[in-house]
Amino acid sequence: MGRIPNGGFRELGPINWVVNKIAARAIRAPQIQLFTTLGQHKRLFWGWLIYFGVLLVGGRLPRPDTELVILRVAHLRGCEYELQQHRRLAKRYGLDAELQEKIFVWPDTTGLSPRRQALLNATDEFVNKRSISRDTWEALSRYLDRRQLIEFCMLAGQYDALAATITTLEIPLDFPR
Repeated sequence: MGRIPNGGFRELGPINWVVNKIAARAIRAPQIQLFTTLGQHKRLFWGWLIYFGVLLVGGRLPRPDTELVILRVAHLRGCEYELQQHRRLAKRYGLDAELQEKIFVWPDTTGLSPRRQALLNATDEFVNKRSISRDTWEALSRYLDRRQLIEFCMLAGQYDALAATITTLEIPLDFPR
């Protein structure tokens, strides 16, 4: 159990409860623990859900790039919840188990495209240094346009903050081992 007990119908309200049920069905889980926790702050939850949706579903970054960044942030932050969710999603977008392992052991690996190397270097600097060096930015700029560069920063920041929130609130896994 997390620090905030899961919300049910009364705590979530009818709309958030239905959103959780629909989303849980989509991932074949009884519920989405993140939603049953964050959904208890109704106004904040909807603002976050829209922002999250724009980054994850409506973003300008190719979805494989998005999943690569999310996996790397989750790995760097040791957020098993994010890893559990996004390892499955990443497979749908062509990031198989072998490629995911390379993401996790970066930079101690070979066989990644220059684009993926640039994304991983930028993610590492963003998360660990809270900024990106001029050289790393220049390398990333070879592959991303202005809007994508902005989105990259917002994506890495969103998942870094989400990992901190999940860890602090001790949100349980949706698929316990």
